[in-house]
Amino acid sequence: MKHEDWMRLALDQAQKAYDCNEIPVGALVVVNQQILSVAFNEKEQKQDPTGHAEILAIRRAAEVMGHWRLTDATLYVTLEPCPMCAGAILQARIKHLIYGATDAKGGAVESVMNVLNRNCWNHKVEVTAGVLEEECSVLLKQYFREKRTKA
Repeated sequence: MKHEDWMRLALDQAQKAYDCNEIPVGALVVVNQQILSVAFNEKEQKQDPTGHAEILAIRRAAEVMGHWRLTDATLYVTLEPCPMCAGAILQARIKHLIYGATDAKGGAVESVMNVLNRNCWNHKVEVTAGVLEEECSVLLKQYFREKRTKA
């Protein structure tokens, strides 16, 4: 499968988040062309500040693998990770991060800061940005537009 195909599956997860009144971010972890885990934001549902799609997908993938090192894994996520999620990506030793939309206010990969590829870390993460960026952005913009009109 191509990056776009995997990202469409992450977008399916983002739609589930949207349907649950969560910020529509979806993620999945892939190893050797096999999905290890899928997740969407569950911060509101679980009242858990760490309930981001990336964190949940990484936790679930580690459970499947039976260890925390996800050195052969690719993480697909519809929105550029925040500092917390970027830290989790480093800690899990994710090999490749692929994301859709940039986050101009909180992105910790390229937009606001670059947590992942600093010279101080032993682990380097390959990053591919902008995969299905428009599709990922549309769902987020729609969600926040609806929130503003209801406020």
